[in-house]
Amino acid sequence: MQNILKHLSLCLLLTIAGLTTNAAAQTNKQTDQELNLYSARHYQTDEALYGDFTKKTGIKINRIEADDNALAERLKSEGANSPADVILMVDAARLWRAQIDGFFKPIQSKYLESRIPANLRAKPDPEGTTWFGFSTRARLVVYNKTKVNPQDVDTYEKLAEPINKGKVCTRSGAHPYMLSLIGAMIERRGEAATQEWAKGMVANMARPPRGGDTDQIKAVASGECGVALTNSYYLVRLLRSTKPEDQAIVSKIGFIWPNQQTTGAHINIAGGGVAKNAPHASAATQFLEYLASDSAQEYFANGNNEWPVVKSVKIDNEGLKMLGTFKAENISVASIGKNQIAAQRLLDRVAYK
Repeated sequence: MQNILKHLSLCLLLTIAGLTTNAAAQTNKQTDQELNLYSARHYQTDEALYGDFTKKTGIKINRIEADDNALAERLKSEGANSPADVILMVDAARLWRAQIDGFFKPIQSKYLESRIPANLRAKPDPEGTTWFGFSTRARLVVYNKTKVNPQDVDTYEKLAEPINKGKVCTRSGAHPYMLSLIGAMIERRGEAATQEWAKGMVANMARPPRGGDTDQIKAVASGECGVALTNSYYLVRLLRSTKPEDQAIVSKIGFIWPNQQTTGAHINIAGGGVAKNAPHASAATQFLEYLASDSAQEYFANGNNEWPVVKSVKIDNEGLKMLGTFKAENISVASIGKNQIAAQRLLDRVAYK
């Protein structure tokens, strides 16, 4: 009788263990069907991108959207308890800062490595790669057709020459777009030469730096500035717009791909990585791999005026086609991000506000 009771007890324990294991497996299966995304991308057109991922995989995306600084502060305050699975940011300087702050978890993905060029992702370590670029944009020169000879502004370096005194407008030097441009110049020319360039830029300002890239374009069209710098997708927005006021702006400006005879135009990225303490790490990697797929890459180009990082992807965006082909600089964006601290110190020394 005692042996029978022992046998029954053992069977009961095994049954309970099996039920517990099945329940845990079911819970894991359910949690794998969601993804917590922390995104600094603020483009309404990304809705379709996320919806396409959910449709393809069944994984629901829970989003937290804020600017890069707000996301960084949130991640710091949450620490190891952060629910973030994927972090998306805009600009190499911001991605590098997030890496230094320990927000990313290195991953190994042969698919991502095969799709994304080495210079558009973080430098790998033995544990993997922390972040990847998924779309690119370029730093263009726009000029007022009636006030400026395009040959006088066809390189970044010429903007700092005396011929352009009183003509130059930019956004704040502290903005990551500017820090990344200057970081690239430090990588190419060294810190001393780049500081002289920044000093010349300050001397040539038509007004103190202010506003965003679209504000720079409008200021060039109005004649307040003769020449300015802008990220390409801001210009493409205006080129594609059917609003009369936007077409009036476009009619008054010209644009130049700078440094085409030398180093090429400065390229920056939007990208992201798996969060350090991602509770759904497998789904997070799956999402990053989706962003490198043809369908997602086509969406970056056709939906948000960015160039895909996968060169074989077809571009149907008429605005991007209007910009034509160009020579891009071949610099590691990881190195550009690394130089941002030196870039900021350099700007402070020459009072580039």
